Parts: sequence; C-alpha cells; structure tokens
Amino acid sequence: MKQPSVNIRNKRATFDYELVETYTAGIVLTGTEIKSIRLGKASLVDTFCYFVKGELWVKNMHVTEYFYGSYNNHTARRERKLLLNKKEIEKLQKGTKNPGFTIVPERLFINEKGLAKLVVALAKGKKEYDKRESIKEKDDRRDMARMFKR
Repeated sequence: MKQPSVNIRNKRATFDYELVETYTAGIVLTGTEIKSIRLGKASLVDTFCYFVKGELWVKNMHVTEYFYGSYNNHTARRERKLLLNKKEIEKLQKGTKNPGFTIVPERLFINEKGLAKLVVALAKGKKEYDKRESIKEKDDRRDMARMFKR
C-alpha cells in the first residue's frame, strides 16, 4: 500500500529570501513525530536553523501531536537536530558568517525509504524593492499563462 506523498513547503522562504544553495538534511525525530509528519500534520512557518557546537538545529518547526499517542507524545514545537555531512555543515557555517546570510528550512518531505527529510537553504534576505520585483514577476508569469491558455 503506497502512502500519499508528503510535501510541506515554507512559502515565505522564497518570498523573503533569495535562496543561494540548498541541502537535503535528515531529521532526528521520535516515533510519534514521524507518524504525524506522514499524515501531513507539520508546518514550517517561522522556522529557522542555527548552529550549536558544530551541529545544525531547527527551531520552531511545528509537528502536531499524534492523535493516537499516549503519554509518549512529543511536544509540538521542540528543537530538532538536522543530519548533514561534515563538509556540508562547514560550508553552511562559512556561508552564515557573511553578513545578510542565514539558513532557512524550505521544504519537508518523506523520501522513498519512508524517512523524513528537510531541505534547508543558505539564503540572503531580500530588500523591500526585491520583494516588489518578485511579486511583479509572479503576476507577469500568471498573465502569460492565462494568455497561452486561451
């Protein structure tokens, strides 16, 4: 029996940031957390990543408590460790040392093996005029699609 695909996106990430490089990271989860994510009960709104002692952590990722979980249930907004290669972690640490750069979670999904993966991006914050330009480009693409549809 094939489970429905889970693809949870952080829509604000592409609007507020210019994504420079992306990395796919594993997440350290408990049993009830992975069950909730497989049901699609997670949110990446207001999430961010930071380093503690050379390890990458994600904060404010909301994973709803599992309905059938008992006393073993997890807390909804806890910090979760991300799993990356040593070289990738070093690249991200060097990238965040530059002014204006940060690490933003972009997408949460379940891979073919049934493992939860988080796509994180090294991102540079956009200015107000960059955001207006993004909105204009999006509107232009929508108008062009409408014209070709007719």
